[in-house]
Amino acid sequence: MRLFVPSTIGAFGEDSPKNPTPDVCVQRPRTIYGVSKVHMELMGEYYHHKTGLDFRCLRYPGIISAHSAPGGGTTDYAVEIFHHALQGNNFVCGLRSDSRLPMMHIDDCISNTVKFMETPNEKLKQRTYNIGAMDFTPHEIYTEIRKHFPHFQMHYDVNPLLQSIADSWPDKFDSTNARRDWGMSHYYDTPRLVEDMFESLRGKNLTNMEDEHELAHRI
Repeated sequence: MRLFVPSTIGAFGEDSPKNPTPDVCVQRPRTIYGVSKVHMELMGEYYHHKTGLDFRCLRYPGIISAHSAPGGGTTDYAVEIFHHALQGNNFVCGLRSDSRLPMMHIDDCISNTVKFMETPNEKLKQRTYNIGAMDFTPHEIYTEIRKHFPHFQMHYDVNPLLQSIADSWPDKFDSTNARRDWGMSHYYDTPRLVEDMFESLRGKNLTNMEDEHELAHRI
């Protein structure tokens, strides 16, 4: 039996190394989201060693996609900002300008998950891997967007809760083991991500997506 469960940058905490964050280190997250992910990782490894279960887990960075509305999470500013730029609106960011977080394009996320699941079990040296692509700050993604929309403006209104979560998460993922053991790779860097997001969002009904965004906030 093969069991895959996704994990996250939220599985790390303030005591974890931040730049880069390795696969194995102190975790100790302070959100129930992160605590539940660590519990799941350890339970999966327990059953792998106890019963031989082919447990597999990837820790994802912030995932950037044009196919769903941002839901108000800590990394969702990096999706919402594109909607505002395309609509000609200024954007208010809830994180500090220097808050660095690891990110990944949805296509790289999917392709690496498939590659991981297709890897023969005997090639895996561990059960849980970090996968990292790019990392950036709000100021850096804003600067890249301004290359396409020179008049776009972003301001800051820091949300203390979101900022405290971001401050406890990795700045950068160390994905050396994933690249070595099963060939993890990524295509999208920050410039390619920005180009693709604008290309993908053009022609979409952003009004409907904004309605989804408001509903996600209310939930």
